[in-house]
Amino acid sequence: MTVKFGTSGLRGLSTDLVGSVSALYATAFARHMLESGALKPGSPVVVGRDFRPSSPEISSTIMAAMKRLGLVPIDCGTVPTPALALYGASIGAAGIMVTGSHIPADRNGIKFYRPDGEVNKSDEEAITRLAAALKDDADANKVEAGSGTPGEAEATQLFIDRNLGILAPDALKGKRIGIYQHSSVARDMLVTVFEHCGATVFPLGRSEQFIPVDTEAVSPDTVTQLAHWSDELALDAIISTDGDGDRPLVADEHGRPLRGDLLGLIVSRFLKAKVAATPVTSNSGLEQDGGFAVRRTRVGSPFVIAAMEEALSAGETGVLGFEANGGLMLGSDFSIGGKTIAALPTRDSFLPALAVLGTAGERGLSLSGLVEDFNLPVALSDRLENYASERSGSLMAHLRESGDHLSAFLSPIGAVDSVSDIDGLRATLADGRVIHFRPSGNAPEMRCYVEAANKDDAEQLLKQGLSLLEGWTV
Repeated sequence: MTVKFGTSGLRGLSTDLVGSVSALYATAFARHMLESGALKPGSPVVVGRDFRPSSPEISSTIMAAMKRLGLVPIDCGTVPTPALALYGASIGAAGIMVTGSHIPADRNGIKFYRPDGEVNKSDEEAITRLAAALKDDADANKVEAGSGTPGEAEATQLFIDRNLGILAPDALKGKRIGIYQHSSVARDMLVTVFEHCGATVFPLGRSEQFIPVDTEAVSPDTVTQLAHWSDELALDAIISTDGDGDRPLVADEHGRPLRGDLLGLIVSRFLKAKVAATPVTSNSGLEQDGGFAVRRTRVGSPFVIAAMEEALSAGETGVLGFEANGGLMLGSDFSIGGKTIAALPTRDSFLPALAVLGTAGERGLSLSGLVEDFNLPVALSDRLENYASERSGSLMAHLRESGDHLSAFLSPIGAVDSVSDIDGLRATLADGRVIHFRPSGNAPEMRCYVEAANKDDAEQLLKQGLSLLEGWTV
C-alpha cells in the first residue's frame, strides 16, 4: 500500500486505491469525523467522482463504508469538486471526492471535506493514524458495492446558480468562446454558464477516455491544439479545467494559456479583495500590485486555507486565496453587482474564468491585451515526470546542506543572491531572475518554476533548470 496525503488529498496508484484501501481510509475519515463531533450517526456524506476508469468502483466502496458506520451517503455522481463542496456545505454534510485531479489515469485520489470545508493537515494526520490502527480490522477493510441517495441534480443546479450570478446575462455577448471539454467533470456546466453570459460557445475535444490536463504545466501538444482551434474558429478565448474541475485553464485568442497566478490577480481586483493568500510559487509581481495584502504560503490548498483562516481570525475582510494552478478559494463572502457570492474555501475554476472574461470585456481588451496591461514578470513552469521521490529527496537534501552546494549547482545559470526555503528552494539570482525547484506532493515529479523580465530569458532559464534536474543522479 503506497497511498499518502499530498498537497491536496490522498493520492496513489489506482490499483492501490481500488478495493480495501479506499474502504480503510473512508472508514478512518468517518471515524475521525464521528469522534471529533463533526458528524453524528445518521449525518449525510456527499460523495462525488471524476471520469477516471477506477473512480466508480472506489466511490461505490466508499459509500458502502459510510453505511456500515451509520452515516447516510448521498451519491452526487460526476460533479466538479467545488460543486460537491458547495452542496455539502449547504446541507451541513461532510464530503468525499474521488479524483486524481490532473495526474494520469493510472493514479487516483480521494479528497475529504468536513461539513465546514476541506480537512486540514491535522485532520489528515488523524486520518492517517486511524488508518494505520485499523489496517488489520476486517470490517474497516471490507469491500462492498454501495450506493447512496441521488444528489447529482441538486449539486449541479446549486453550483450553476452560483455562477450565473457572477456576470450579467449579456456580459459576453459577441464573444466566441471555446470550451475544451476533454474528460473534465465540469465540461457541460461550462457550456451552460458561458452560454448564459451571452457567448457563442464551441464545445471542443470531448473525450470518453480520461485525459490528464495540468493547468500549471500545460503540455506542448495541448498548447498546439488550443492554438489550432483558436485560429480555425476565430475564438476570443478557450476555457477548460483539470479532471475534477477545481483548476481553471484560460487561453487567449491565440490559444496561449494564461498563468494561474495572473488569473488570481485579476479575480482579486474583480472582487476588490483586501487580502490574498497564495503559495510562494505564484508570481513575485503580485506584491507590486498594491491593491491588496499578499500572504505567502507553502504549496497546497490546506496551507492557503490556513492562511485565509488566520486573516479572518485577525479581523480581516475581503479574504481570498489562489494557487499558481489558478484554483481560487473564497475565505469570506464577496459582493458582485449587488449580489452576494458566498465563501467557498476550496479550489474553484469557474469564478476565475468568468472574472477574466468579464474584466477583459469591461476594458475593451483582448485577453492577450489584458495580459500585457498587467505587465508582470514572465513566469513559466514545467515538470519532469517519473522523477523518483528518492532522487528528488536526495537532490533537495544536497542543495539544502550548504549554500555552496546550491551555488555550485546553479553556477551554469548564474550567481545566487538570495534563497527562500518556504517550499522547495527558490533562488533569486544576482541579475534578478528567479528559479525554484520543488518536488511534487502528488506524484513522482520534479517541478521547476522560473521568472525573468522577458519571455526569451524565462524560456531559456526554464530549459536550463530542467536540464540541471535531469542531470542529477543520486
